[in-house]
Amino acid sequence: MAQEKEYILTAEGKEKLEAELNQLKNVTRKEVSEKIKEARSFGDLSENAEYDAAKDEQAAVESRINMIEHMLKYAKVVDVDSNDIVTVGKKVVLSFHGALAEEMEMVGEQTYTIVGSTEADPNENKLSFESPIGAACINKSVGDEVSAETPAGEVQFTILSIDRAV
Repeated sequence: MAQEKEYILTAEGKEKLEAELNQLKNVTRKEVSEKIKEARSFGDLSENAEYDAAKDEQAAVESRINMIEHMLKYAKVVDVDSNDIVTVGKKVVLSFHGALAEEMEMVGEQTYTIVGSTEADPNENKLSFESPIGAACINKSVGDEVSAETPAGEVQFTILSIDRAV
């Protein structure tokens, strides 16, 4: 039997998944069931767009429930220790420099939280530990000069600070 993928999560990420699962199971599932019931009342199911849409929504909800349950079953919640190296669950302040950073308008300080791949969200400055910059930060310390090979090329940065993400 194949080894199941481990899902690396912060405590916050696990809580968010549990809340989403609860919402899907206890609210969304009932709402979709009502939509199906209502659409059935419209008659002939073979030409009933509302029924088809409700069934598609039901399939998507059930798929997401199964996915979250699977992720939680194989979740590994990281223990954010207090030492001064970058690990999953740490907030880092990076100072980007060099030609590529200038070209990408990334020069200066950027703050990121290093998270598991399922929690990554660039809009919230959450970097996956598997991303080029996230991976380059892992096990580094304050003051380290780091380079990361990104799809745009090699970017250089210095780690200015490391804190617990909360």
